[in-house]
Amino acid sequence: MEERKFDPRKLAKLNDPARLAYLDPETIWKTVHPHEARVLVDIGAGTGFFSVLFGRMLQNGKVYACDISEVMITWMLENLPSETRDLVIPVRMEESSVPLADGIADLVYMINLHHELEDPERIIAEAFRLLHNGGKLAIIDWKKEETPQGPPLSLRVPAETIMEQVRKGGFSRCAAYSVLPYHTFIVGEKP
Repeated sequence: MEERKFDPRKLAKLNDPARLAYLDPETIWKTVHPHEARVLVDIGAGTGFFSVLFGRMLQNGKVYACDISEVMITWMLENLPSETRDLVIPVRMEESSVPLADGIADLVYMINLHHELEDPERIIAEAFRLLHNGGKLAIIDWKKEETPQGPPLSLRVPAETIMEQVRKGGFSRCAAYSVLPYHTFIVGEKP
């Protein structure tokens, strides 16, 4: 059986600026358009690569960069740029549980995580709990097709499946966006 989880020994891959060519943060931000967002929750943050980029787009906000890997949390604590120390807060989480308060977030997002999840419905329910009414969930993961990078095709999840999981998780105004070349991009809103 293929390993689902990202190998922390390959964390340098997560900081590769070449990722921005196919995971453009400006495109993601404009698509989700979290107007006046103050609190973001990055589930599966890894090294905080996107936490830092999105945090810099906030006006007086913060990003909780959540990961299950102690290696990733330690890396963030030791390596995040000093000017982001109050902006990006590393948080150790469990597989389907984030130790943050109910309704804390304007936006919860997961990038390249969905295919790793053992129980996607549970983390979607956790995202629902973390969001206030009107908050958004964004799931961005590798398309279920061959791409120049990414996990094996057998691990990838079809867009329709992710959309159905988000709907079953209680989200409304669910939409799929075709703005990234190699990724499914699903957004849902907590009613």
